[in-house]
Amino acid sequence: MGRFCEITGKGPTKGYHIIRSGKSKKSGGIGMHVTAMTKRRFLPNLQRVKAIINGEVRYIRVAATALKKGLVTKAPKRTWKKATAKA
Repeated sequence: MGRFCEITGKGPTKGYHIIRSGKSKKSGGIGMHVTAMTKRRFLPNLQRVKAIINGEVRYIRVAATALKKGLVTKAPKRTWKKATAKA
């Protein structure tokens, strides 16, 4: 599943890029008018994180808001060294 948070289920949402023309009333004009609306997508801020899930360490894609809220238990830093192959 791409572009979805594995913890919260947060995914892309739809919206519009609104283009306006004119001078605002605050600046002395007659007001801004919408001239075009183009569809666009708002993507969640996904981060690839090493986390502990069901007792094992694996990579998951998590929204930044889930990380800030502390919903993810990050894996501890690796301290052991890889065994070198004897040749």
